[in-house]
Amino acid sequence: MGKEHALVISNHRGDIDWLVGRVSAQRSGCLGSTLAVMKKSSKFLPVIGWSMWFSEYLFLERSWAKDESTLKSGIQRLSDFPLPFWLALFVEGTRFTQAKLLAAQEYATSTGLPVPRNVLIPRTKGFVSAVSHMRSFVPAIYDVTVAIPKSSPAPTMLRLFKGQPSVVHVHIKRHLMKELPDTDEAVAQWCRDIFVAKDALLDKHMAEGTFSDQELQDTGRPIKSLLVVISWACLVVAGSVKFLQWSSLLSSWKGVAFSAFGLAVVTALMQILIQFSQSERSNPAKIVPAKSKNKGS
Repeated sequence: MGKEHALVISNHRGDIDWLVGRVSAQRSGCLGSTLAVMKKSSKFLPVIGWSMWFSEYLFLERSWAKDESTLKSGIQRLSDFPLPFWLALFVEGTRFTQAKLLAAQEYATSTGLPVPRNVLIPRTKGFVSAVSHMRSFVPAIYDVTVAIPKSSPAPTMLRLFKGQPSVVHVHIKRHLMKELPDTDEAVAQWCRDIFVAKDALLDKHMAEGTFSDQELQDTGRPIKSLLVVISWACLVVAGSVKFLQWSSLLSSWKGVAFSAFGLAVVTALMQILIQFSQSERSNPAKIVPAKSKNKGS
């Protein structure tokens, strides 16, 4: 990990699952070359616009058919990427909620698919397209399963801002890209099979509080990242103090009012970000009508 290109697929269990991928990439030494496929609407969020300075995003519409050419051109640009990169793709297409699970179970029952319990049915078109364009230069797929222990509160953006910790268990399995089937339909079925196995793995975690009997691997906390954060914090605080001293911003009512207005804007933006990050506010569950097996009905 961190020394090869990889396509990363994960279940989308919570509000900030993307942060799990970033932490994993950071501790593997390739955060600077981590990429993500995201909805176009996400780029209007302040945090995404800011983080675009550090990462690259492929912004797509909800329909893969509409944006497959965008995905293809974006992936082709990665063929000679100079650093080991991870391309993250949430193939479930939306975050997990009970309402979406019920919709997925109803759809699976009507179409004869395995009925999910802990995941949603993957939308395989984007995954198939990514695999078909990345086979020649990406050697591995990282199959990531994220679970929250029963004893730990779910991690949310609000808890993150409050500095409240949450425990997250992560299971990663490496698959060789060359071992995937050749046809698109077989690749799509491979992806569906992966999520059936992921569902069973989450059942085991719910029952036993762990993914397997294997010994946990401690990836550690890199000192370099801590030094970078401390350095930026000192720089920002020192710069803010110098600016206030130079501008005398708080020495007049006009300056105080301007500062209060700026603080209100920042608070409002953070509130929008927190609300957008909540699973309950993501796209509503949709049930695709199943084709009748009886042509006469």
